Amino acid sequence: MTNAGEPEGITLTPAQLKSRRQRNVAIGIAIGFFVLLFYVVTIAKLGPGVLERPL
Repeated sequence: MTNAGEPEGITLTPAQLKSRRQRNVAIGIAIGFFVLLFYVVTIAKLGPGVLERPL
């Protein structure tokens, strides 16, 4: 049994928290870049004619 006053899990140091935040930001930027890349490639493959279709 655990005491109610003891925290469970691992407590990270400030350096580890900073490292985790930087890694999360880098992953977020990479995902955003790939989303933008897929969007641009899709529009390029469709060509300019896709904008001139009847609604």
